[in-house]
Amino acid sequence: MSSPAEQVVLLDEDGRAIGVADKASVHGPDTPLHLAFSVYVFDGRGRFLLTQRAVDKPTFGGVWTNSCCGHPAPGEPIAETVVRRTTQELGLELTDVRLALPAFRYRAVGDNGTVEHELCPVFTAVAAGDPRPDPSEVEAWEWVSWSEFRADVLSGAREISQWCREQVEQLPEDPLSAPAADPAALPPAARPG
Repeated sequence: MSSPAEQVVLLDEDGRAIGVADKASVHGPDTPLHLAFSVYVFDGRGRFLLTQRAVDKPTFGGVWTNSCCGHPAPGEPIAETVVRRTTQELGLELTDVRLALPAFRYRAVGDNGTVEHELCPVFTAVAAGDPRPDPSEVEAWEWVSWSEFRADVLSGAREISQWCREQVEQLPEDPLSAPAADPAALPPAARPG
């Protein structure tokens, strides 16, 4: 028996849930706005985990980006999604998961014309040990100095996903020491309770 298709939460312009759709069918040239997340994982030495999306991924395959991205299942608390997907994709157990950018939104068009159109709260987290990535999700990874990575992204010296560049522009110089953002600023579909 096959497992049910992964679903994403569709949103209106104000970030309220208006339905669900199969993830496999929602991403195309006219992708509707939907709920997602991004997480920036750091190690105990303050290094940032940079990942390359698997080359065979239909959306932005082979692109270097933040540690992990994904979509909450309908009704799933977004912070729990961050932990679940990072464990599935990278084999990492997260601690100190904190909301950094509650209302981040972007639209990006890939080389193949596939569009990402997401309200995508951004989190930071800490993990011990090296990742053990799922090869269907992650092509490669490396621990990098956050300050050097941030400087290279802001100067244009490092090629990175559009959403990662836009997030880095909004993240503080030291995301680990910044206070957590207020969950009340999340899109309504992602707010706790």
